[in-house]
Amino acid sequence: MNPQLTTDSEELTTAPSPNVQQAVPFLMVSNMERSLRFYIEGLGFTRTRQWIVDGKIRWCWLEIGNAALMLQEYRPDRVPTTKLGEGVSVCFQCRDALAIYHEAHNRGLDPQTPFVGNAMWVTIICDPDGYKLDFESPTDAPEEFVYSELSATK
Repeated sequence: MNPQLTTDSEELTTAPSPNVQQAVPFLMVSNMERSLRFYIEGLGFTRTRQWIVDGKIRWCWLEIGNAALMLQEYRPDRVPTTKLGEGVSVCFQCRDALAIYHEAHNRGLDPQTPFVGNAMWVTIICDPDGYKLDFESPTDAPEEFVYSELSATK
C-alpha cells in the first residue's frame, strides 16, 4: 500500500521512485579523439565525465539534451578484427529530428536525408566506428515521405 500525503487543497499520492533510472548505451570505439570530434563538434554532445590514463581519455560520458552515451577506447591489443558497430542502432527520441539533421549537416557531417517511418521523422547518421544513430520525432507527414520532397512540393 502506498502512503498518502494530504494538503489543504489536494490529495497527493507518493510512490517509491523507480530503481532503474536510465539506459545509457556504452560504445567501444577504435579512436577516442576521432569519436569525440564527431560527437562533440559534429553532433553537439557535451562531455560531462571522463576517465584519463596517462594523459589520454580512455572512457567518457557524453550528453545531449536528456540523453547520454558512454564511449571507451579499445586497448590497442584488443581492437576486434570485425567491423565495429555492425547491427547496433541507438535511437534518440527528439522534439525535432529535422533540426538535428540541419545542425549535423551545418557542422560538416553527412546525415541521411530524413524520411518518415512509423509516424516519425527519422534522420540517420553513422559514427566513425559504424554505430548507427537514429534521431526521431513524431510527425503527421505520410509514411515513407522523404524530406527532400518538401522543397519540390512548395
